[in-house]
Amino acid sequence: MHIFHAIKRFIKATIPPLFFLMLTAYFVKNTFDGDYGLKSFRIQQEQMIRAQQSQKDAISEFNAWNKRVKGLKENALDADLLDERTRVMLSYAHSDEIVIPYKTNEHLY
Repeated sequence: MHIFHAIKRFIKATIPPLFFLMLTAYFVKNTFDGDYGLKSFRIQQEQMIRAQQSQKDAISEFNAWNKRVKGLKENALDADLLDERTRVMLSYAHSDEIVIPYKTNEHLY
């Protein structure tokens, strides 16, 4: 009987601390590796930086195209832009200009 009391006392003394130690280990592991852990946060931050850079690139490309479209409007015709487009579309060049030929599939626009 004395052995059973010793085993019972040992179990009562070790199970609760072991349970709380395992619970603490679970929370520590999920702090780093979980769905909302530090690694996931770092990955999301990198994705956010890439998305912001893509947004900046798209805005700058939009502004460039918007400027070109405004230059082609009837009431605000830009002579340089018109000259550039006619030369590209008609393959026209002056005799004193240097022409760099492109392959058939390599268009400027």
